[in-house]
Amino acid sequence: MASRFEHLPHRRAIVDRRALAETIAALPEDGLRNRAVALLKEALATGRTEIARRLAERPTRGLEIAAAQAYLIDRLVVILFDLATTRLHPEGEPIALLAVGGYGRGEMAAHSDIDIGFLTRNAPAPATAQVIETMLYALWDLGLKVGHSSRSLDEMIRQAKADVTVRTALLEARFVTGDATLYDDAARRFKAEIQRGTERQFIADKLAERDARHRRMGDTRYVVEPNVKEGKGSLRDLHALFWIGKYIFDVQRARQLVDVGLFTPQEYRGFHRADDFLWAVRCHLHVITGRAEDRLTFDVQREVAARMRFHDRNDKPAVERFMQFYFLQARTVGTLTGVFLAHLDERFASRGRRFGLPHLRRSPKRLNGFVLDRGRLALPDDGFFRDDPIRLLEIFALADAHRLEIHPLAMRAASRDAKLIDEYRQHPRANALFLEVLTSPGDPELVLRWMNEAGVMGRFIPDFGRVVAMMQFDMYHHFTVDEHTIQAIGLLARIEAGTLAEDHPLASAIFDQIVSRRVLRVAVLLHDIAKGRGGDHSILGAEVALRLCPRFGLTPAETETVSWLVRHHLLMSDTAFKRDLSDFKTILDFAGTIASPERLRLLLVLTIVDIRAVGPGTWNSWKRQLLATLFESAEEVLRLGHKQRGRAERIAARQARLATTLGWDEERFAAFVRRLPEPYWIAEPDDVLEHNARLMAAAGDAPLSIDAQVYEERGATLVTIYAADHPGLFYRIAGAIHVAGGNIIDARIHTTRDGMAIDNFLVQDPFGRPFDDSTQLARLRVAIEDALANRGKLNDRLVAKPSARTRADAFTIQPNALINNEASNRFTVIEVNARDRPALLNQLAQALFQSKVTIHSAHVATYGERAVDTFYVTDLTGDRLTGATRIKALEKRLLVAAAGDAMDMAA
Repeated sequence: MASRFEHLPHRRAIVDRRALAETIAALPEDGLRNRAVALLKEALATGRTEIARRLAERPTRGLEIAAAQAYLIDRLVVILFDLATTRLHPEGEPIALLAVGGYGRGEMAAHSDIDIGFLTRNAPAPATAQVIETMLYALWDLGLKVGHSSRSLDEMIRQAKADVTVRTALLEARFVTGDATLYDDAARRFKAEIQRGTERQFIADKLAERDARHRRMGDTRYVVEPNVKEGKGSLRDLHALFWIGKYIFDVQRARQLVDVGLFTPQEYRGFHRADDFLWAVRCHLHVITGRAEDRLTFDVQREVAARMRFHDRNDKPAVERFMQFYFLQARTVGTLTGVFLAHLDERFASRGRRFGLPHLRRSPKRLNGFVLDRGRLALPDDGFFRDDPIRLLEIFALADAHRLEIHPLAMRAASRDAKLIDEYRQHPRANALFLEVLTSPGDPELVLRWMNEAGVMGRFIPDFGRVVAMMQFDMYHHFTVDEHTIQAIGLLARIEAGTLAEDHPLASAIFDQIVSRRVLRVAVLLHDIAKGRGGDHSILGAEVALRLCPRFGLTPAETETVSWLVRHHLLMSDTAFKRDLSDFKTILDFAGTIASPERLRLLLVLTIVDIRAVGPGTWNSWKRQLLATLFESAEEVLRLGHKQRGRAERIAARQARLATTLGWDEERFAAFVRRLPEPYWIAEPDDVLEHNARLMAAAGDAPLSIDAQVYEERGATLVTIYAADHPGLFYRIAGAIHVAGGNIIDARIHTTRDGMAIDNFLVQDPFGRPFDDSTQLARLRVAIEDALANRGKLNDRLVAKPSARTRADAFTIQPNALINNEASNRFTVIEVNARDRPALLNQLAQALFQSKVTIHSAHVATYGERAVDTFYVTDLTGDRLTGATRIKALEKRLLVAAAGDAMDMAA
């Protein structure tokens, strides 16, 4: 045991086992167990404090800290075992106490589980069972979370044969104390009866287990809230490599993987550096949160970055620099895994069955000088890239064209030699090969990801290299910038191939009309390339596009279009989600910027893939509906000029579909249509139109009708209120929804021509789930009824209800209110940017009500932790807001509401 921890400095400062054992040995028999546990608990707290001090002092020495935690537990367990077997239950039979799992490896964070195994030669006798029970209860009394097993020698072998999880745990079993002979017998039998002859099956099992874990964790290394222990590119991936090496070659330390030929010395240094860093991050997480927390969430990323001494630099915050380094280490883990598996292939995989990347298709024996090694592109010799660096791009073009994998050892050589491409960035052949991959009709996402992970893409396009592994510290973007971009290219390829027609019917339908196909691919590649430069990335990216496109071989006209698309790649989503599409000036202004049907088509598809590649849940039917409405309206303007003939036709088509769905008689339906203003028919999707119609018909003359149903495609609950319209109605409903525990993520408000309000709200709980529990919905109805009947003071109830603490609390966003009289001919458009939180919409609407402003429509857009709420308003006489003094006072009141500083804004 000493050799396992001999590298730890000043071990006695962590725990002085001898002194502690002597103190416990001197305790009287009376109350022995309780007194001993109290001393052990004090030693545990003292040891943890010392380890935390060391972590703060040497914040990047993760492996040392992890070993210190295991050492502390070892010492305490040995003392406890001696106490249990010599004084509390001395009549027990021989027993070996083993550390298993991470504890067996000698690596633990502050709140890791203590995984121990009790091994006996035969089934445990009653006295032995008492020893085990005593130890477990004592460890639980120390506040430790214990994973334990008790097995006889034969039972251990039997279970290890049947269960790969048990086999893996025992693979790392380490003798801690007790009967060493028994442990030696167990180790010998494990090698002879379990390991021997099962190496190939163990490898396959561990890789299948790894793949399942990756799928469970999102199957990418580049999620912005990664799991340090279980995610892709995490500690568990490094552990899997070590387990396989240990199982096959019986290595005891990771550095011995070099001795058996699975790593080069340089690759082991990468392994060790990633292992050390990831362990440091995990140890900081446990100390900061005070629990076994392995997910690097937004609310702790800043603190971990500060503790690990990352600093702001060149307009990049410390937290983003830290996370970029994290993702680079995760990428190293992926690269090492590929190399490791390539060596295993050579030794263990039979022809046609490999442990590497997913198999695509077999092809010819030789391609342009590259060789085919069991279906994978490989190098004929180690200097192949050095002889002609353009081959660094050619290998990926060939892989794409022939649907081949690239041999991991070729990937290793590409990573090593990537810098050689620097001198060939302007070479026409090199750029043609890159454009060939980018515009491929096959699977460019997969091949570009390989190119990126080899480091070739970042060297060939240094501007792209600046965003590799770059995260944006916000809740909206789920992936790093490079991963988001590559996923967007993959989505674009699938839309073009027609495989996403169900999700994106409009984009799929118009794709054949797109002339500038390669323009679109390049625009998707470059749309976020200027992020992290301290300015508007759309403007800066457009300048990058003007510089890069000619190099790629694009014509001047293509270059101009790519630059325009990058400059305006947020225009369509901003217009669709933040503006009232039933206001014709919104459409005219948008179409005026677009100026051509081809650019409109290009921008629609770019917008779709950009939104969808943000992450799971960002694309939904509501956004599809809004973008389609904007596209169709703008297309008609571009085709017909300022005429609104197409708008009337579209409304008529919607009404016809609704009439068919409802099945009402002609007179009844015509009366219903007359009640609703024209903008209503533009604003709502078909399913909401039907739902509203049935609700209004069922309500009859009732003064208030409330309905709530889960809106599956949006992951939210659609709450519809049909009531007599009156001033303040909107803010009261918004406040009532918050009082009931709901969070409004979208709102559409309408007034019928006979003075009734029909308002649609999309509501989630504070954690982004549908607000659909029956008790929640009952509470919601009561809260709305009370608010509209003025039962109780709504403000008092809002103040009394504390806001749920969500992940958005980790972010600080300076509120901003923009009041615009140019965006609409009829309304003043007010846009408020603020940190999203429950009751935000209520407070903003109340500020408008108290400012004697009438809200005609509201549009709620959320981007992670950021909310953008837009209101189309008039004064009480129906005119736009004028007067500098009034606008300034309104802006001030909105900023107070956005900041959440005051609930009583009437003051």
